[in-house]
Amino acid sequence: MRIIDLISKDSVKLNLVSKDKLNVIDELVDLVDNSGNLNDSDEYKEAILAREELSTTAIGEGVAIPHAKNKSVKDACLAAGISKKGIDYEAFDDTLSYLFFMIAAPDGANDTHLEVLSRLSTILMDESFRNDLINASSVDEFLNLINAKEKEKFPEEEVKEVVVEDKKSKLPTILAVTACPTGIAHTFMAAESLSQKAANKGVSIKVETNGSAGVKNVLTKEEIENATCIIVAADKNVEMNRFNGKKVIITKVADGIHKADELIDKAVKGDAPIFHGLKESDTQDSSNEKESIGRQFYKHLMNGVSHMLPFVVGGGILIALAFLFDDYTINPANFGMNTPLAAFFKTIGGQAFGFMLPVLAGYIAMSIADRPGLAVGFVGGIIASAGYTFGNLMNYDAKTAISAGFLGALLAGFVGGYLVLLLKKLFSYLPDALEGIKPVLLFPVFGILLIGLIMISVNPIVGSVNTALNNFLASMSGTSKILLGTILGAMMAIDMGGPFNKAAYVFGTAQLTVVNAGLEQFAIMAAVMIGGMVPPLAIALATTFFKNRFSESERKSGIVNYVMGLSFITEGAIPFAAADPLHVIPACVVGSGIAGALSMAFGCGLRAPHGGIFVLPTIINFPMYLVALIVGSVVGAILLAILKKPLDKAK
Repeated sequence: MRIIDLISKDSVKLNLVSKDKLNVIDELVDLVDNSGNLNDSDEYKEAILAREELSTTAIGEGVAIPHAKNKSVKDACLAAGISKKGIDYEAFDDTLSYLFFMIAAPDGANDTHLEVLSRLSTILMDESFRNDLINASSVDEFLNLINAKEKEKFPEEEVKEVVVEDKKSKLPTILAVTACPTGIAHTFMAAESLSQKAANKGVSIKVETNGSAGVKNVLTKEEIENATCIIVAADKNVEMNRFNGKKVIITKVADGIHKADELIDKAVKGDAPIFHGLKESDTQDSSNEKESIGRQFYKHLMNGVSHMLPFVVGGGILIALAFLFDDYTINPANFGMNTPLAAFFKTIGGQAFGFMLPVLAGYIAMSIADRPGLAVGFVGGIIASAGYTFGNLMNYDAKTAISAGFLGALLAGFVGGYLVLLLKKLFSYLPDALEGIKPVLLFPVFGILLIGLIMISVNPIVGSVNTALNNFLASMSGTSKILLGTILGAMMAIDMGGPFNKAAYVFGTAQLTVVNAGLEQFAIMAAVMIGGMVPPLAIALATTFFKNRFSESERKSGIVNYVMGLSFITEGAIPFAAADPLHVIPACVVGSGIAGALSMAFGCGLRAPHGGIFVLPTIINFPMYLVALIVGSVVGAILLAILKKPLDKAK
């Protein structure tokens, strides 16, 4: 749909009189109404205002494109206006807006407004074109400029037959899938890196992201059939059977970020083995037979951790709020439940947090054995968490039972997964007529029975080890305690979301599950979080105070790291670490290690597993925690400035 076909002379005004956002919306709505395409201008205006409440439609560079899809619109249309003096339309770049386009689309028009919005955004990227529009002396000149630019950017298609014949050639040559355990930063950074490197090489690519909000940009059957090669950069399970018979490069998500050039070159050459899918499930491990045991262990563990995190974060922060809103003096032994508000947060948070170990075990088992493993691992995790043994089955008391804790849940997950694989092998000899009852009857019944027997048998041993570990941590003091804080803080910065980072984080959250955990366990979580907050903050400080070490784009990105660091999102530092690992990573590791050590030395504690600055009031000795954070970040920033040479000297 062409822009010029949607706009009429009556819907263009070269001298808007409005001086603020609300008035210019009124003026533009009137212009849309002039086209005769509105049934109810007031209703349409309400839709425009509702859209603006979500986020401003000022796209920066002096342009605003308010838009709405509403039943009050008869036919899709467009209005345009120019403000010579400029209007504050709340643009993200804090600039005034001079050029306005208002898009109106009827309720049943699919995504017409988005198509027009995309076209407008594309042609308005040209600064000289924007200036020509703003300085147009007549409406005819304004419309002619748009017409010419649109023809330049979107030349008319020739005949439909040619498009049909060329359809296959327009399919992407290379396909990719990216996925990380948490589905937040690495997933999308790998996708962006692969897309950019492919574009630089003139290679067409489509990247599917398996993020925390679900699968986006899903690869179609037709695209898979016509692809030269498929790159799977994933640290968790993705759907693999669809790639059966295709050349597939399987690697870790970090390679999608750091080795995108190499992966694109290999994919173009078709330098990859043929993938052979399995018959029993639709979703298979993205590993192959050459994958190391260590990497398989890590992927199964991270699948459990990624599903566990929402329960840990949500429940943990609510529990922390319970302590914040409680009064310790009422009954120290019942701290967290002394007031109605505190009891509410503690109860709800406790229920969510209680799922941590069963979910961890369940999804580790599911990663190994697909869906039949979920129930088996889940039950094994519950038994491990509760501390059931043959000795207390008849007279179970949760207060005296010894929980196998995090170690027991890990064991339950892996044992449960491989137990189900064994059952699949054994039951494969049964007649085909019984195939349908395996997943609904045989696997769950025998799997749960066997995992129950195994976990009840090993719980006394694992529980004793878990108790000994917790007692050892509780007994740490002085230099050993500070050393632990240094190590944990440094681990959070070594790979910023990778195996070391996740190992430290999982260790910290595991301590929060300890019954009647003391300050020592809370101190561990505090050291872990502060270690993860320092890298983005150190980079942000360095880009602010040592600007000659960074490019203009890096300085702009550095500002975002203030928010990332304060929010405990370590991944904000990854682009800088990827671009200059030899200088950035050591500086961040030292800064995080110092912050972790100071947190321990100051006796800080954290009852929440996440939240950054937003859970600061719940932190034990939070003033000194803030001091530790500042010191670690400043040291990291200064060290980074020392290690990195000024750009002019670096050349």
